[in-house]
Amino acid sequence: MAHDAVQHDYHLVNPSPWPLVASIAATVMFVGAVMWMKGLFGMPEGTQWLFFAGLAGVLYSMVGWWSDVIKESRGGDHTPVVQIGLRYGMILFIASEIMFFVAFFWMFFEMALWNEHRTLSSIEEVRQAWSNWPPQGVETLNPWHLPFLNTVILLLSGTTVTWAHHALQVGNRKEAKYGLFLTIGLGALFTAIQAYEYQHIIHEHLFFNEEAASSGLYGSIFFMATGFHGFHVLVGTIFLIVCLIRLLAGQFTPQKHFGFEAAAWYWHFVDVVWLFLFAFVYVAFGGYGGA
Repeated sequence: MAHDAVQHDYHLVNPSPWPLVASIAATVMFVGAVMWMKGLFGMPEGTQWLFFAGLAGVLYSMVGWWSDVIKESRGGDHTPVVQIGLRYGMILFIASEIMFFVAFFWMFFEMALWNEHRTLSSIEEVRQAWSNWPPQGVETLNPWHLPFLNTVILLLSGTTVTWAHHALQVGNRKEAKYGLFLTIGLGALFTAIQAYEYQHIIHEHLFFNEEAASSGLYGSIFFMATGFHGFHVLVGTIFLIVCLIRLLAGQFTPQKHFGFEAAAWYWHFVDVVWLFLFAFVYVAFGGYGGA
């Protein structure tokens, strides 16, 4: 039996159903999204049940898969060598998310500079191009109202999650709990304010009017960039809630708390992306840059 004992620091995972289950659920969800928007397999446009069935499967897979990872950590499988791999994995994941948002910024800047399909050969022509973006007829939000409030909220949440992380590192579990509670509350507040902002845009027609001939592209970029960021805030908030539950259960120690560390990295990434969104989408090209 001694010859069968593990003699290395790596973790060979047990057979898991979650990759297959998650892949099937994601496929069902995206097919359901097409059915919802365009109709499919004889089902009319607006049929939603397949999308939500796939979404439920994805959420179930996430809970099951990450629960298994937590069990592996508590069982001692996350050795120092494995933790290094987990850190590299989280860094690469955040890098891929950064490139996801770079695509939206690239599209936004390209349309801001070349919205009239002309060659820009001087600084003055660049300024003139910027002055024509957003297109005429698009009424943008004042960035110094709700968007600025959300900026303050996210910056404050970045300080509270850092406070919680530092408190956990020095063994102050009480302050770590307070910091996490505050960060989760601020994240939920950000989401609520953005939901109100979206409702204000859509139902009161603040963003578009019937004369906006080119507003479709600007609106698409705006809602995709800010909407996906809002989704990331929601995911990050759930991430932190799980960390708080684990902290209350005594599963984090000053020496071993990578789950919380990864959540803090993700939250700081969300903060930085929002600063770029606020500076460029809302202020510089939002029609209020000179206000």
